[in-house]
Parts: sequence; structure tokens; C-alpha cells
Amino acid sequence: MTSYSSTPFATTGTNIDWDQILDNISSHAHEPLVCNDFVLPFLKELGFTSKEWFPEFPTGKGAEKVDYAARKNVGLDVFKHSKNNPYVLIEAKGRSTIAGALINLSEGTPQYKQTKKQITKYLLSPKCQTAQWGIITNATHIQLFRRHGKVVVPATSNYLIKKDNINGIVSQIKNLIINPPKALSICVYNDKGGVGKTTTVANLATILASQGKKVLVIDFDPQQVDLTASLKKQEGKVKLSDCLIDNKIDVCDTIQKFQVKFRNKPDTTNIFDFIPSDSQLAKYMEPGEQAKIQGGSSRLKRAIEPLTQKYDYIIYDCPTNWTFFSQSCVYASDVVLIPTQHDNFASLKNSQKVIQQYIPQIQDKRDDGRPIALPIFFNHHKPTDAAMKRTHNFIASLLTLDNGQINADLLSYYYPKATPGNGDKSIFSIPEHAIVASAGFSGIPAALTHKIAHKSYLDLAKEYFL
Repeated sequence: MTSYSSTPFATTGTNIDWDQILDNISSHAHEPLVCNDFVLPFLKELGFTSKEWFPEFPTGKGAEKVDYAARKNVGLDVFKHSKNNPYVLIEAKGRSTIAGALINLSEGTPQYKQTKKQITKYLLSPKCQTAQWGIITNATHIQLFRRHGKVVVPATSNYLIKKDNINGIVSQIKNLIINPPKALSICVYNDKGGVGKTTTVANLATILASQGKKVLVIDFDPQQVDLTASLKKQEGKVKLSDCLIDNKIDVCDTIQKFQVKFRNKPDTTNIFDFIPSDSQLAKYMEPGEQAKIQGGSSRLKRAIEPLTQKYDYIIYDCPTNWTFFSQSCVYASDVVLIPTQHDNFASLKNSQKVIQQYIPQIQDKRDDGRPIALPIFFNHHKPTDAAMKRTHNFIASLLTLDNGQINADLLSYYYPKATPGNGDKSIFSIPEHAIVASAGFSGIPAALTHKIAHKSYLDLAKEYFL
């Protein structure tokens, strides 16, 4: 498939007078005016010519259409004519409805949530599978979203547009569209131990690598060091702890190869790349030592940043407790994958804490809408009807507000397939496999050697990522 992101964009200035454009847009402008007076100049500023965008683009999902789709022309393939392989989608709203009601796209409003759902749905629609970017705007607010496989995450803050920031906003969005990050960063986390975080990391990485993805796994757990031990790895001469203190050290020097020798092959096979935990990390459990790390919990993200163009996925394993280490991994991630167990009610209760308290803390620090929580899944699942009845009753209590209403903002994290009028309580599950737990003795993730385990984790990858 052609990579349209690598097609050259216009780099010369367009001399668009944004001050005049913003002055001329009425505070009660309807959607057609916003499209004509704001979105079209915006497309031009992003580097798209009139033959490189198409209005009312059919998404292939019923009769649904996104307001604009755009893609650079490639040779004789003129996007306006072929309408194939869109790269950027834009969903525009008016500043007010025809009836005169103001449309508020600021963070957290019902109109913002609805528009965010729309752009996510469009990006995942059949005719938009090549689209990597989605934009929502009403010429008062604007936000860029990124699609990576089945995941759609914010790529910028939800900006309030002003004369003094519009040029910077356009520049940032254009730069991201031209130079998209390659990796999706994943933190596997629950604020409760014993739910299989480490085995999930090892097996998910194995499966993604088996699908041709380039994967980096990082063990940032100095308390247990379970992942490093289970993979039979040891710290190297250059350690991740060194990179946290000295930004002159090349983080690439910390990377090791996780390799496996198969009986029917003469040489070892590279599975994924790995940065082990190391003995010096443990000292940063002390607040006084943490103070020596410039940037605190943001330092890990900055240290790993050079690697985001080298991998398709970067996966973090971190401690259970909400400490510097887990905060650092969540901060460095685009998404948080939350394993739970149906019969471990503490894991369900703590998943709510992760979704409603911990992740928002990091979002406030990052100020770009990331990371986002993915829906929970049941790990080591061996259910009975009675146990599942108790589980769903407990989840219902988590979802019920003080006024007796269902918390709609939390619902999708537990029942992602539930819709108005459809109370689908399906939760993705990985069955209990004895081979998964015992794989630590061999140093080889079960998904690599066991057909049933392989299928289970492949299903996990397909459910959330592929």
C-alpha cells in the first residue's frame, strides 16, 4: 500500500491572514460558513490543493459521511477524482445550530464527546482504513486525533483558537501530519497485583512481533523484575537508569535482543527488542533520589522519544502501586491496557481508580489528551455462571452514580459493545492456561510455543490493536 504520509507536502507559506479570517467568522456561524471560511483555508495551510480534498466523503459505514477527506496526489492518482485512500479526515461543526443554540466543543462537554465519537467512528470506517489523522473543529476549538491500527488517540490538546495561537496550532498539526510518529506506546497496568500484567506484556509483544510488527518491550519494575527474569535477561553495561540521569547517553545502547532458538532452525530468531530492568533503578524508589531525575515522571518519555520512530509498538511493564515507576510508564504511553480478573473484585475496583483518577492525573500533566484507557479485559478467565453473575452485579455498582443513573462516561470501559437500547455485557477474556504461568521457567512466552495460548493472545491483539 502506498504511504501517502511520505508524499511531499507544500512547505512554502500560503500568506493566509488568520486574523482577518477569525474576525470575519460570526460567533453564530452555521456549519456551512465554518467550512467555507475556516476549514478550506485550513486545508490550504496544511498543504492540500483543491484537487487533494473531497467534501462529504462517504466513509463506507452506511450512509455516514465525514465533512472532508484529504490526501496528497500521487502521480496520476488525483484524490479529488479517485477518492481512494484518504489520509486526513475533518469533521466540522458550526459555532451555533440553525436554531441559534451555541455549539460548545470544549473538553468534556456533551457536544465535544459526541464529535469525538464521530471522528473516531469515521477513522475506523471501511473506506477510511488508510486515514491516520482526524480533526474536529468549529473554528472556536480544534483538536487533532491519530489512528494507529484500531486505536484512536488525541494527538494535540483541544485548543481554544485565538489570533495569537492559530499559527502555532496550524504549524503543530501540519508537522505531525507530515512527520507522523511510528510507534503506539502501551502501558499494561492495574493498581492491583496478581492480574497477569507481566505475562500479558510478554505474550502481547510476542504476538505483535509474529504479525510483522517491530516491538520494543521495557521492564520498568525494579521491585519485582519479573519480566527481565522470566525472559532470562540481565542488565547490560549501559542501563536505562543511566539514561534517566544523563541525557547524553544513547538510549539505543540499552536495547537487547530477545531471541529464541527453535529446534528446526540452525540460528536463533529475533522475537522483539528489550530494555531490561536494572539494579540501579531501585534506588529511585526513594523520593530523595527521584529528585535527581530532571522532569520527574516525564523523564522516561523523553528518554524513549528517539525510539518512537523505530518501532511499531513500545510496551511498558511497571509495578502495581501508583509510584514514580508506574506514573512514568503511564506518562510515556498513548494507551493503558488494563487486565482484571472476573473473580478478583479488587482488580475491578482498582481499574475504576486507574480510569477515573490516575490516568486523568497524567492527562492533566501532559495536556495533550493522552494517555487514554482501553476497555478492561478478563485475564486467566475460568468463569462459572454464579461467579459471572456476581461480577456483573459488582460492575453495575461501579457504574452507578449517587443519583442512581448509569455513569455513561465509564460504561464503555467495562461494556464497550453496549449501546443505547443494547445492554451487551461482553468483556474480552483470555482463558486460563496453565502453560502461560509455567512459561516463566523456560524463558519463552507461551504464545510462541503453545497453539491455544497463541490464539488467545492473537485475539487480544486483534481486539485492541490490529
